[in-house]
Amino acid sequence: MNYIISAGTDIGPVKDVNQDSLFVRVIRAGERRMVLAVICDGMGGLARGELASAALLRAFTDWMNRELPPLARGYIDDGVIRAQWDEILSRQNEKIIEYGTAHGIQLGTTIVALLITDRRYYIANVGDCRAYEISDSLRQITRDQTVVAREVARGNMTQEEADDDPRRNVLLQCVGVSGEVVPDFFFGDTRRDAVYMLCSDGFRHELTPGELYAALRPAPGEAASAEEMKLCLERLIDTNKRRGERDNISVVAVRTF
Repeated sequence: MNYIISAGTDIGPVKDVNQDSLFVRVIRAGERRMVLAVICDGMGGLARGELASAALLRAFTDWMNRELPPLARGYIDDGVIRAQWDEILSRQNEKIIEYGTAHGIQLGTTIVALLITDRRYYIANVGDCRAYEISDSLRQITRDQTVVAREVARGNMTQEEADDDPRRNVLLQCVGVSGEVVPDFFFGDTRRDAVYMLCSDGFRHELTPGELYAALRPAPGEAASAEEMKLCLERLIDTNKRRGERDNISVVAVRTF
């Protein structure tokens, strides 16, 4: 499996600090190639959200350097990723809470993390960052951990009502604030000739699913290089800003071939 990767982040037109942190890298392990991608969205309504997002991102890159190489020698079991990533999130949740208590502030972050191998993808999510798979259609893999997403799942409101609800950004949990973090995990077979996209909520508020699909679908000859994909992501970020998005905006795209 081969990959084209690209990413973009923007402070947006309103905020003084970009509290998002992101990472994407192609990893070579012997003859195998895989990709780790992470977006952490520091909480804009809390103090020093950029510290929380950077600390959590660093914990995942440390895992990549220490724990992933021995795992990459063979088949990576879903349960192993679940256990190791759950431990990271639990430990970082405690550390961020302890830091906030010591400094008299509250800080937190959401996260979506993705590991892609030639066989499987592995995703962890806390909060309302998202992961999508784009091939012959656009499919949202993750589920938002928000009040309105919960109400939609329970049948108490429609998706259209949720999109306009003032509580659409109210989280059920985030790392560094919740006493206990319960991440959602998603696993599946990696598709060739697909785009796997991670994004913060600021990237998707002003874009429709149809626009995302039209821009990122892995059609022959389109987004066939990192440079072309980068330009595509930059155009989408600019569209968000023109339409009035006020949050930080971050996105990572991984094309498989």
